[in-house]
Amino acid sequence: MDAVLDWVVLVMRTLGSPGVGVATALETVFPPVPSELVLPLAGYTASQGHYGLVPAIAWATAGSLLGALVLYRLGAAWGLERVCALADRIPLMHGRDVRRAVAWFGRHGRTAVFVGRLVPGVRSLISIPAGIDRMPLLRFCVFTTAGSLVWNAALILAGHQLGAQWHVVESYVGPVSNVVYVLLAVGLSVLAVRRLRRRPA
Repeated sequence: MDAVLDWVVLVMRTLGSPGVGVATALETVFPPVPSELVLPLAGYTASQGHYGLVPAIAWATAGSLLGALVLYRLGAAWGLERVCALADRIPLMHGRDVRRAVAWFGRHGRTAVFVGRLVPGVRSLISIPAGIDRMPLLRFCVFTTAGSLVWNAALILAGHQLGAQWHVVESYVGPVSNVVYVLLAVGLSVLAVRRLRRRPA
């Protein structure tokens, strides 16, 4: 991870604020690169005078939208039937569960996209069901941009204010990510137990 962060700093210092957009787009498409590290680091780099704070937030939000559109297109390309077929091949999963999830998304799409962009561990993945559901592209862009702007601004401003202590942000956001991952794991475990109980003896 240190090597990744060193590369992120190099990109930001070389390209300026557009480099923040590049880093954020990559972070959106590849969730293992956490935004709770990239964004505060962008704020710290801004505090050193490499670029302005407002351009950093603007470019970060543009990068988030670009990355989200890539995942949206991926979900749209896969389509519901292909994802359901894939789920049917995975032990203890069924295509009907995917259909229920997509149906839920269809009822709460705007809220799911906006709030999802504020939840670590969900921020990137929420774009895939949006693509599967073929959420209107303009609506998807508006709510993705709004949610990303709130998240990006908060973390970049935190890094800017903390300066050399920018990494402290991760110590607060990280536990939230862990809680989300635990909840997802519990949800999957409950689903697996239900599937096992339904199997004929």
